[in-house]
Amino acid sequence: MASFTSVSDVCIIFNPAASGHRARARLRRLQSMARGAEFLPTDAAGHAVALAREAAQAGHRAIVAAGGDGTINEVLNGLMSVPSENRPRLGVLPLGTANVYARELALPLNLEAAWRVITAGIERRVDVGVARAADGTRHYFAQLAGAGFDALAVADVESHLKRRLSALAYVLSGFRVVARGLPKMFVRADDRRVEGCFVFIGNGRLYGGPFTLFPEARLDDGLLDVCVFQGGRIADVLRYVPLVLCRRHTRCADVSYLKAKQVRVEAAAAVPTEVDGELWKNCPVEFSVEPVSLRVLASAE
Repeated sequence: MASFTSVSDVCIIFNPAASGHRARARLRRLQSMARGAEFLPTDAAGHAVALAREAAQAGHRAIVAAGGDGTINEVLNGLMSVPSENRPRLGVLPLGTANVYARELALPLNLEAAWRVITAGIERRVDVGVARAADGTRHYFAQLAGAGFDALAVADVESHLKRRLSALAYVLSGFRVVARGLPKMFVRADDRRVEGCFVFIGNGRLYGGPFTLFPEARLDDGLLDVCVFQGGRIADVLRYVPLVLCRRHTRCADVSYLKAKQVRVEAAAAVPTEVDGELWKNCPVEFSVEPVSLRVLASAE
């Protein structure tokens, strides 16, 4: 167990746009609770990466991501650019829609309770996922990555529908993508090879909120969990969804569930990937893990 000496050790990076007016109201409550902490708002995509790196270099002992999973991903990438011996702990205040990583860490979704977890200072060491593109670009992810279907859905989603419908906008986008036809993906997980139309790579168990897509995953096992769905038709999607909800999808003959240290995803066409729900590079992309390389502030296990 560790604790910081005062709230002044904490830097809170927040996305003013996360969840609209509701998040801004919660942010005002947080500012009232966290008097003495430094607050840094983001003003553009990618800004939290630089803010987190600069806050770490300034000597803050805990960097808190206040927002959704996209904000957490950016803060994570800023922290991972700092040498491990100088890397602050990551705190999470869930102000997003799905809050997948907060759920994975079993953090309370109530703002006051989440802030109490941070001030308690109990830390947990966890793995961090790494994606590497063909051009050598590297990007870290906290929870999950995907290639093909879900990345295409992220690319296809319309911003005005996302604002109005939240998570439902991605569901509608996903069905449009499937109706147009999904490309076949080729996956190598360590020494095993599989093919499919849906490729999901998990550092933790959850996907899209409370849904357990990777039932055997652990944040500190030094491995990635890979779930590959072979079917690419709408009928296949309608068959897979209830199986995922019931956590029975890994028993399907046309679903491959693997654990690996190294994963490479290729496709014959230009197929995008996503990391923590944010669109990234096209395949081929290699995924790996940096074991227990991050300290996060979390509830006692």
